[in-house]
Amino acid sequence: MAVDLGYDYCLLWARNTRTFMLLFHKGEVVQMNRKGFTLIELLIVVVIIGILAAIAIPKFANTKEKAYLASMKSDLRNLITAEEAYFADSVKYTSNLGTAYATTSGVVGPTIAVTANGFTATVSHTTTTKTCAVYVGTTSLAPANKEGEPKCV
Repeated sequence: MAVDLGYDYCLLWARNTRTFMLLFHKGEVVQMNRKGFTLIELLIVVVIIGILAAIAIPKFANTKEKAYLASMKSDLRNLITAEEAYFADSVKYTSNLGTAYATTSGVVGPTIAVTANGFTATVSHTTTTKTCAVYVGTTSLAPANKEGEPKCV
């Protein structure tokens, strides 16, 4: 297709107009490259990235909550170790371990209750509504249903 732009110029479009065009100027052929992406191609890439982000963000949030639960369970296991060390020295459990026990950042608690032959404890986290519990002895504490094994709800 030829477009007459006056005496000096004649513009010819090639098969792929996005790649190059030929410009005639006073009888000389000058090739101009036009490299880049079309608007449609850029929009398709943006849509694909949006779909991937919509899939990945909820998975990431779920992974963060699992990490919070793991830190609470770990703190309860450490609490059992600290209580057993105290019991070995004093032949009783305590609800106040003082500086012998510290929780992970963000973990609230523990709330320890001494029972007739053991103790119960619960912890929570500042960024999730779930709580974890553990018990030692015969007095169980929901959601824990096995002695010495932390469980979360």
